[in-house]
Amino acid sequence: MSFKSQRIGFISLASAVLLWPVMSLAAPEPDRIAVNVDQAKLVKLPTGIATIVVGNPLIADVSLQSGGIVVVTGKGYGATNFIALDRTGQVLVDRQIQVEGPSDQLVTVYRGVERETYSCMPMCQRRLTLGDGETYFKRTIDQTSSLNAQAVGQAAAASRPAN
Repeated sequence: MSFKSQRIGFISLASAVLLWPVMSLAAPEPDRIAVNVDQAKLVKLPTGIATIVVGNPLIADVSLQSGGIVVVTGKGYGATNFIALDRTGQVLVDRQIQVEGPSDQLVTVYRGVERETYSCMPMCQRRLTLGDGETYFKRTIDQTSSLNAQAVGQAAAASRPAN
């Protein structure tokens, strides 16, 4: 390899390193909606939408609200799309949805191949995250379900009229 080709390779590498922050801060694509897993985003669409079709409902959920507002909820990592149709079946919107990882401060603990995730804002608490180990996930979801059932039971008991 000649000195000239080494110099060009070095300049190309240096340019890529220097331009990386600029490229990563570029404006988001207008036809792409970015949402974090387990979070929702409101998006304004044209009026007249009658039907919404989601490419992969395991990745995102899209629900139509009044006034041309849709709620996009991240369900799983990856990309999908949604198509909005009017009453005649004409496509009004065809947008990409990119679901990304959680945005909160997470701590991930690996115990061999088993993974546990904790949200640490400000104290670390268990957090269910796609990809966590099956035992950890099931134990956490069981505790959450039990807590929710007890809260519903307490609320129902409190709302009953006294005899």
